[in-house]
Amino acid sequence: MTKVYYDKDANLDLLKGKTISIIGYGSQGHAHALNLRDSGLNVMVSTRVGGDGWKRAKEAGLTLGSTEEVSKASDIIMMLVPDPVQHDVYEKSIKPFLAKGKTLMFAHGFNIHYKWIVPPPFVDVSMIAPKAPGHRMRELFVEGTGVPALLAVAQDASGKTKEVALAYAKGVGCTRAGVLETTFAEETETDLFGEQTVLCGGVSSLVKTAFETLVEAGYQPEIAYFECLHELKLIVDLMYQGGLNYMRYSVSDTAEYGDYTRGPRVIDEHVRASMKKILKEVQDGTFAKEWITENREGRTRFEAMRKKELGHQIEKVGKELRSMMGWLQAKK
Repeated sequence: MTKVYYDKDANLDLLKGKTISIIGYGSQGHAHALNLRDSGLNVMVSTRVGGDGWKRAKEAGLTLGSTEEVSKASDIIMMLVPDPVQHDVYEKSIKPFLAKGKTLMFAHGFNIHYKWIVPPPFVDVSMIAPKAPGHRMRELFVEGTGVPALLAVAQDASGKTKEVALAYAKGVGCTRAGVLETTFAEETETDLFGEQTVLCGGVSSLVKTAFETLVEAGYQPEIAYFECLHELKLIVDLMYQGGLNYMRYSVSDTAEYGDYTRGPRVIDEHVRASMKKILKEVQDGTFAKEWITENREGRTRFEAMRKKELGHQIEKVGKELRSMMGWLQAKK
């Protein structure tokens, strides 16, 4: 069993008198900064001057500065800008201000694991990766609870990197729920694999293909939407609450029998082979190199795929149906 840490295992006093800089004020950044501040810690924020994040951070009463300014002034630097831009931000605005005794932190291991960022040997390098979107992380912190997180240490120059990372986790509320110990490699590779094969890529393609199959067979798009997308939340909630067996216990025997007999025909050995190939591309850095190259070349392919998917029939039908559901606060 993996080691799990809670509030009793973390000492917030390790952060007292230290300055923590949050680089980026997006979904994760705002939650980290506000939670740390509300835990009584000294926080500085760097984000694009004049942007929405800058305005929101200023309205929240946080101390703002350029990345160079906050990096120079901070003992702990948490990188929360998107993966593709972290290298350039680090090289230009953080690396020149690193010194012995400082800690460089991440919420995802991508840049450290694939060596897009190689910190000097005299700094501590650690990760606290909350397993929830930033807005949920903030909501639960305010309610007095928290979201689970992963902890990893890549470089322990001081001999206290793990203890400081646990203190940080306590400051953002994650030790209230539990912090699991892992490595930068394991977090990065499992995170990318899960996103691509299940959580985003796999589910999106499965839903869309099932919808298309029904529509092409002559069924109403609205009915296909309900059966292949809308009801997915009911099933996922059951899995979330009690695993696959609780979901199967909760649905009809007909649905359960269909699960056992037809599911493996959809997710067959061909899919398993594809998953293994995708995992290999994650492990050997093929995907990371592809994604960094895509961003450095202007993201034209990415934007073309995004535009194409926005125009899919399932999106148009779904938008119309969700507008009729008053209980849903539909997201654009």
